[in-house]
Amino acid sequence: MFTPTPYGWISQYFFGFFFAYGVYLPFWALWLEDQSISATDIGLLIGIGFATRCLANMVLTPRLHKAEHLIPALRWLTFASIIFIGFHLFVGGNFWGLALAIVLFNLCCGPSIPLSDAMANYYARLNMLDYGRTRLWGSVAFIAGSTVVGILVAKFGSNMIIYTAMAGVLVALLFALRNPTPMPVSNATENTTRPKLSELLREKPVLKFLVLVALIQGSHAAYYSFSTIYWKGAGYSEDVIGYLWSLGVAAEVAIFAFSKRLFTGWSLRALFILAALGVVVRWGLTASTTALVALVLIQLLHAVTFAVGHIAAIQYIQNAESRKMVALQALYNAIPLGAFIALMTALSGWGYEHWGANVFWVMAMMGGLALFIRLDPQSQSLEDGQKATESV
Repeated sequence: MFTPTPYGWISQYFFGFFFAYGVYLPFWALWLEDQSISATDIGLLIGIGFATRCLANMVLTPRLHKAEHLIPALRWLTFASIIFIGFHLFVGGNFWGLALAIVLFNLCCGPSIPLSDAMANYYARLNMLDYGRTRLWGSVAFIAGSTVVGILVAKFGSNMIIYTAMAGVLVALLFALRNPTPMPVSNATENTTRPKLSELLREKPVLKFLVLVALIQGSHAAYYSFSTIYWKGAGYSEDVIGYLWSLGVAAEVAIFAFSKRLFTGWSLRALFILAALGVVVRWGLTASTTALVALVLIQLLHAVTFAVGHIAAIQYIQNAESRKMVALQALYNAIPLGAFIALMTALSGWGYEHWGANVFWVMAMMGGLALFIRLDPQSQSLEDGQKATESV
């Protein structure tokens, strides 16, 4: 088996992992529904998954911070993910069996994203790869996964969701078994100490940042969990829904690819305002109509609600003190992208069951609240913080 470059190893791992994630995120709720799970319980189960990822990123991920830990950890986590995805097939419609399967899978899935990001950042600091160009393959794979599984489910049934996700993770594992040259090793002279997460959580600027990005990214909770069910109920087939999800990620890829050109000179405040306004418009439209033309626009707005919000968050982290960057990244993944989405997903399940599409108005209100949160002034624009465009 040939020895890959760092770019080859990481971009190919991203492709396999995010192919499976493109199956999991849009279609897991549909598979659960086919197991006769109620909307409220679907929200609880998916919320449990997000909560588990939060716990894993708060407790497990920080213990694997040394460079030489990254590849062995990713291999074992990926191998275990295959087993725990397959475990779903043996628990059927049993709520507690599904809860166990989801917890075990997300204990492995949760750390895989920040650890693979950490590995990419390790090589990027050595000028051996460009993070943005490398991470782009994850978004491309997400499109492929959501498109392929939509077609397969339409033809062969919902169990193809499980099989397709397992196939993607297996590909990631096969790529991960190779050793890149050079292998990552810690710098003996580097200061690896960092502030405790509990200390950062007592800082008012950090809390304001976490609340702001939680409102913007947490507004996607109902979309992640119930848009597929909502659109299927409106008469759209699984393959069309897969195309819609792919369109959203394609818009995200375009923003990541051209963010430097589009947002040069923009302040951090302006980026967050744009993302918050996108949240209000996108989820307001989602609650109001299921017309195909509107759904296309709604999915194109993913470039604003997710991608611009993520770029702004990464810019904030990159502009922080260097000793705080890793800790802030851990908090960003654990709280706004983990715990808060878990909470909102559980609430969305209850809301969707009782209010239907009107639950998306709650998501829109979160964008309105985000408009009123002003972070401490940042001295750097996107032009000055080039790492922001390379870290998404």
